[in-house]
Order: sequence, then C-alpha cells, then structure tokens
Amino acid sequence: MRRILHLDMDAFFASIEQQRRPELAGLPLVVGGRGDPTERGVVSTASYEARVFGIHSGMPLRTALSLCPQAVFLPVDFRAYERVAERIREILHEVSPVVEAAGIDEAYLDLAGTATPPEEVARLLKRRIRETTGLTCSVGIAPNKLLAKLAAGLEKPDGLTLLNEADVPERLWPLPVRRLPGVGPKTEERLAALGIATIGELAAASPEGLVARFGPAHGMYLHWAARGVDDTPLVVSREARSLSRETTFQQDVADLPTLALVLGRQVRELSTRLQRAGWRGRRVTVKLRYQNFETHTHAVTLGAATNRPAALYAAARRCLDRFPLRRKVRLLGLRVSALEKEEG
Repeated sequence: MRRILHLDMDAFFASIEQQRRPELAGLPLVVGGRGDPTERGVVSTASYEARVFGIHSGMPLRTALSLCPQAVFLPVDFRAYERVAERIREILHEVSPVVEAAGIDEAYLDLAGTATPPEEVARLLKRRIRETTGLTCSVGIAPNKLLAKLAAGLEKPDGLTLLNEADVPERLWPLPVRRLPGVGPKTEERLAALGIATIGELAAASPEGLVARFGPAHGMYLHWAARGVDDTPLVVSREARSLSRETTFQQDVADLPTLALVLGRQVRELSTRLQRAGWRGRRVTVKLRYQNFETHTHAVTLGAATNRPAALYAAARRCLDRFPLRRKVRLLGLRVSALEKEEG
C-alpha cells in the first residue's frame, strides 16, 4: 500500500524565535511584518499560546493586537528560518529520496521504497529534528497526500497520526469544511449557502450540484476530497520556480515616482538573489493591491532570460506603466519566474 508522510513544523517561525529568546517561552508570540502591530502587515506565524486568543496566519497584525494586547510581536527573520529549514530538508533526504517541499515548514515523503515501518520512520524523523534543531513537528501518515496533510493537523503540536481511507467517516466527516486543503473563506461561504458546513455534509452532496456551483475542476475536487480520495503525485524538485518580493506601504501611495522607486529597490534585490543562485528569469510580473484590497497583475515575457537589473527593471516598469492609478496603492509586488540555470 502506498504510504505518504506529511511533516508539518509546529508554529515554525514562532518556535524558532522562542528558542532564540528563551524568555519568550510560554508567552503569546506573534511573528509578522516588521514586528510593529500598529503598522500594516499580517501574521506569519503565531505561537500556540497566541492561537488560543483566535490569532492565526494571514490575520492583520492590528487585529491580532486587539485580540491579545499582551502578545509579544516580532519581525520576520526569513534568513534565520531558512537556515533551520535547510537542516530539516537534509534530514528528510536521509530518510527518503522522494521528498516534495510544500513550503518552508512542510514536506511530503513517499515511503514506498522504505523497508522500515512508517511509524518508526516518523518517530526517527521527529527525534532527529528535535535533536538537530530543538524544534517539534507533527507528522501524518496516509495512503495519499490529502489524507497525510489532514492527519498531520489532527494532533498538533508534536503529533503522530495514522489515517486510512476507512477512517474518513469517523475522523474527518465531523470536521468543518475549512479543514480541507483548497477550501478558503470564499468557498466556505458558498458551501454554507448550500447548507454544507462539515466535510461529511460535503461528502453527501451530489457531485452534479457541486460542479454546477463551482465548475468541473473545483467541484469534482471537493466531491473526492471530502471522501479522502486523492491521486496527486509527489512533485520532487529542489529548484526554485520563481523569486518574488512584496512591499506593503505604511501609508497608501498615489504617485508613480514613489512606486517606481520602490520597484527599483525590489529589482535590485531580486537581481542579486538570482545572480548568487545562478538563475536567470524570462517572465516579470508586477502586482498592485489598491486601498480597497483589489489586486491586479501585469506580466511581460522576455525574449531571453536575464538576471541583470537594467533589463529586469525595464520589463517591470513596462508592467507598472500599464496600471491605472485612479486609486491609491497599499502593496507593490514583483516576481521573476520561468527561471533557467546560467550556463557554465
């Protein structure tokens, strides 16, 4: 039987910060933005002590402050977190050659070629990660990626959960639909309008009705996901697909020169990262989020891949000039994708 292991680090950013600052252990801690909850920014990670107040990832920092005024707020230190993540990735590749990185703090492993029982592999991973980094993780083991991810979230933190398709009715169907990957606030709201609040109610819904409401692809995904069915393969690649940079303005910006200045800084940063990693990009995308939270993008595909700041800026500026500035801007983003390795 296929066995997929999903590893999810527990409150990754916050746990690293509590480890670096032992005096923060046991305190409600929020990591996000520049660490100032009076500024714009969102929660990247909240410690479990903060989560009991309703704080979660993606929440505005100001909302987190209102929910827990006594919380400690710290800025994101991505370089420090990436160093720890790299050590964890090395441990994962010692266990299985088939590893899919699902983010800086998550990964899938295919245990099909591993003679050791899955539970022993999981305990070994948890022990090695704790010994190497001092951090805990939660692990789910199941016949497919969907169930493995759901299993990892059932007994957090520091959990180890086995889940089979036969367990779906008892263990998953009572859960809210929001627990399913791919079900965000909008989908949850549209399902609620159909009288569907739990995964079990979604499993009982007719596939024809879901397709009519959500379209063929998403409708059938919801139908099968509620039953724990998933045949998605692991995507094994340690190479970057794109690099991006976003800037959230503390005060909404209305003038093009300011946007162009910030865009230039983003270009220089991404150009440096591309050159250090030996990458060149062929596609440049600029994103604007207006003050009313509407988000739009424009992209340019280059004739030849590049990592040179002048060429990247020229493409990015072409994108920027295509945006109407009838409203003020709260966020500016730049992404370089379609990456290619430099020859030589």
